[in-house]
Amino acid sequence: MPETKTRFSYREAVRDAMSQAMRRDPDVFVMGQDIAEHGGSQKVTLGMLEEFGPDRVRNAPISEMALTGAGIGAAMLGMRPIVEIMYEDFLTLAMEQLVNHAAKERYMSGGQLKVPLTVRTQGGAGWSSAAQHGQQTEGWFVGVPGLKVVYPSTPRDARGLLWSSIYDDNCVVFFEHVQLYNQREELPEELEPIPLGKARIARAGEDVTVVATGPLVPEALAAAEQAEQDGISVEVVDPRTLQPLDEEAILESVRKTSRCVVAHEAVRRMGFGAEVAALVQEKAFDWLDAPVERVGACFSPLPFAPSLERACIPRREQVYAAIKRTVGSE
Repeated sequence: MPETKTRFSYREAVRDAMSQAMRRDPDVFVMGQDIAEHGGSQKVTLGMLEEFGPDRVRNAPISEMALTGAGIGAAMLGMRPIVEIMYEDFLTLAMEQLVNHAAKERYMSGGQLKVPLTVRTQGGAGWSSAAQHGQQTEGWFVGVPGLKVVYPSTPRDARGLLWSSIYDDNCVVFFEHVQLYNQREELPEELEPIPLGKARIARAGEDVTVVATGPLVPEALAAAEQAEQDGISVEVVDPRTLQPLDEEAILESVRKTSRCVVAHEAVRRMGFGAEVAALVQEKAFDWLDAPVERVGACFSPLPFAPSLERACIPRREQVYAAIKRTVGSE
């Protein structure tokens, strides 16, 4: 019989991964601000309270530090909590717990303690959320030993990677971009786990590699379609997990194309793209025919005005211009 498939939105795929894990495993539960009756700020947990009850879908007070600390304690005692931080900007309020406790307890205990905590958070530009509700912070956490950082760009990846995050014995910070929630994809009814640390070739190409994250993956694919009209063959690599990073997938692609563009929505200065550019320069320099191009947001707090926001954040036009520069067509 043919495999049954259902059309999931990104939002529904995240909800499905959590729900399937909770049906299977009584140690999995969710807590966060307004996640129960209200269903969360982006309605990702909508309906879960009715299925699992208030003991497993827990509203939390407005204290990200306390919420994350409670998740760490529950994880160290053998549960697999999923903590939702309403906006990723508010991760700043949980930094102490994440960076100095969740990331380090397993190492400092010689492996005697595990911290299987998944911290889900959402944010990003594109809806005039301004400087305190729309910034991209994933790069801050990639440099913290002991944390894993996941940033899926499709419903399939969101579902499969969240499942793997829940069942990882380390703390995982799981980023979801608000502009991706309504993206839809046909998925099999049976959930397919995706291992952390394995990149995806979103589009094969020969002339230039674009390494893109989060919302810049669909933008890079659109830029690649545009570049194809100019006779430029673009390969798009989606790392999916920023830590651990699938270095070999990136390097293999660059060795094939001899050119590289890195694109993310976070600010360009000290961003994740700088790490990828350094990786390519250190380990694939002899294959490069042009300098690595970086695409990112301007070094500014995110503006509130829609016109200024559009001017600040990168989209397909900036990726396309970088592709043209690196192949010497501009």
